[in-house]
Amino acid sequence: MRIGLLGGSFNPPHAAHRLISLMALRRLGLDQVWWLITPGNPLKDNSKLPDGVSRMEQAALMADHPRIKVTLLEDAIGTRFTFDTLAWLRMRHPGVHFVWLMGADNLAGFHRWARWRDILTLMPIAVFDRPGSTLSATRAHAALAFGAFRWSEHRAKQLVLSKKPAWIFFHGRRSELSSTEIRKRQNNLIDKD
Repeated sequence: MRIGLLGGSFNPPHAAHRLISLMALRRLGLDQVWWLITPGNPLKDNSKLPDGVSRMEQAALMADHPRIKVTLLEDAIGTRFTFDTLAWLRMRHPGVHFVWLMGADNLAGFHRWARWRDILTLMPIAVFDRPGSTLSATRAHAALAFGAFRWSEHRAKQLVLSKKPAWIFFHGRRSELSSTEIRKRQNNLIDKD
């Protein structure tokens, strides 16, 4: 079994999450993608974060695909940091080949994540290009520190089974959508009323 893991607040979920997931299914040869809806990003203010169940329901509507599974796994197992969640999954599912999925905008700040180097050695990572993030992501601290372990896109289907560390940067179709921008637009509409 090959499973891609896409974590985040999904506040709100949007078509770019789905696009990354569909690209991952196809280009990495995955069986499933799991959306891991976090109880709260440790690097952000979570005071206005809607509850996990409502975000999960919205995410399930957005995913709308039989091979995309939406979960509140981190809430259920009590993890707060990505490394802890991924380590838990690897321990509980030793026969499954996982790959961490992220947008290029996240790679730019990846070095600020707890145990980011350990994440890179725990499982392969697939990074998907995002508008305005191509150069900053590929020049990011983590990208440079692990530059020798970057794979070319034509080897994508082998990534999931690769020796770690290993990561890939996918170019291709991109979406301008971001949860942050959607929330800003919603707040601007509310402020105008």
